[in-house]
Amino acid sequence: MKRLIYLFLLLVGVIASSCSNYLDKLPENKYNNMNIDYTNLSNMYEPVSGVYRTACGENPGLVHWMDFGIRGVRGDDLDKGSSASDQSTLTDIKYFHNSYASVQTFWGTNNCWNDYYGLVIYTNNALAELAKFAANISTSDATNLKLYNQYQAEVRFIRAFAHLTISRIFGNVPILTDNSTLSGIGKSSFADVRKFIMSEMDFCIANLEDARPNQSAHVGAVTKYSALLLKAKAAADLAGSDNANANWDIVLDCTNQIINSSKFSLYSDFYQLFKKPGKLCNESLFELQFSDFGTGSGTNVEPGAFWAFQGPRGDQRGSAISGWGFMTPSQAIVDFFNTRQDSIRSKTTIMSCGADGNSYVMTPSGDKIWGNSDGLKYFNGKAYLPSSQMNAGRTDYGSNNNVRVLRYADALLLNAEAKIRKGQNGDVPLNLVRNRAKLASITNATLQNVLDERRAEFACEWWGERYNDLLRTGQAATALSAFGFTSGTSDYIPIPQTQIDLDQNLK
Repeated sequence: MKRLIYLFLLLVGVIASSCSNYLDKLPENKYNNMNIDYTNLSNMYEPVSGVYRTACGENPGLVHWMDFGIRGVRGDDLDKGSSASDQSTLTDIKYFHNSYASVQTFWGTNNCWNDYYGLVIYTNNALAELAKFAANISTSDATNLKLYNQYQAEVRFIRAFAHLTISRIFGNVPILTDNSTLSGIGKSSFADVRKFIMSEMDFCIANLEDARPNQSAHVGAVTKYSALLLKAKAAADLAGSDNANANWDIVLDCTNQIINSSKFSLYSDFYQLFKKPGKLCNESLFELQFSDFGTGSGTNVEPGAFWAFQGPRGDQRGSAISGWGFMTPSQAIVDFFNTRQDSIRSKTTIMSCGADGNSYVMTPSGDKIWGNSDGLKYFNGKAYLPSSQMNAGRTDYGSNNNVRVLRYADALLLNAEAKIRKGQNGDVPLNLVRNRAKLASITNATLQNVLDERRAEFACEWWGERYNDLLRTGQAATALSAFGFTSGTSDYIPIPQTQIDLDQNLK
């Protein structure tokens, strides 16, 4: 409860920071201010806890269902799903109709902007709260000074991740580190956003715990290795398809540190990785955590409609395995898996259903997936939590599952890519990922081998890795030609008109 009080208190701080000069949507809940004893350093983690809880939310936060729709629909492994008329602007986004007024005025793109920058504003307030605690730390109190730097780093990691996600959607965007400058801040370039993230990660790497997240003092908190992977991802974005770019040295160094720590390993069962057994396993570098506390009723901390958004559409005969039917695997990704004979990842990623409402397909976990009247053939298997893994009494699709964000497999494949781009052999890290999927090892792997492996490994996940990989490697124009992609004009979604109306520097 104390942590929730901090969460609401900081929302009051957001309102006090002239949020309306930057975001059109204010937090819905307003709570009276309260006196906080900043000399009680045992409470110093509470603002950090509030940041994690906010990151797990929808308004603001990282898990609003529509935000995933916007991130995910732009690649070639996910279709919009649902019925043709339901959230049809996602189809415009899928086909890169960025000049359409419907895209720039779409409630969803403005919601996306509000969610991510609302989280950034929240992190800035949390850092200000931490500074008030720090003012009461003696210069000789090495323990609390170290904790203060660590807590700052945890918050700054979340802030940097939000900036990366915003920029991957909108391109050139503001770097926001001070809520007193909310009005008229203007945009920073794609490259400058990446440089900002990398600089922030240098602070985080130096001050976060040297541990796996599942070994941290606050279980599941980001650690040094989370920051190393985020820095590697930002550097890879900057390096693009230029093998000679020095940022590939950074990618290699960061991923080598993760691998050489010997703290991480791939979860042996790819199918269960995304289900309850895989929560906070030794492959996890960052997860958004949710729980029903092992009970069949009462408090249930869950990511809003995030799972339901992807759940099987149609009459599922009262089963908890049902939802809205959005973000369905494309025929292209099904064919890709079949061509590779990639059965482990196929059965994990692709959930087939019956041909109509009178037939069903059984999942490997024993749930029946009935057909629908919308012609949908597949649903996202990575969002599927078997009914047998749900606590009796819970009926919300995906209840008690975490949202996976950063995984060790990403570090291994970026390491393999960086090695190949630098003229080295990337077989070892690549084959660790392949062998987990029961695929044969490759000798003298090529860059395309690695990129194909990334497509298979991260297909239909929530952060848009497929689209970003196509963009940064210069392959988008070819791979997405059927959807009308044009380099230079299709890359990013336009900043919402509502935000431009609030700040002409965003025009």
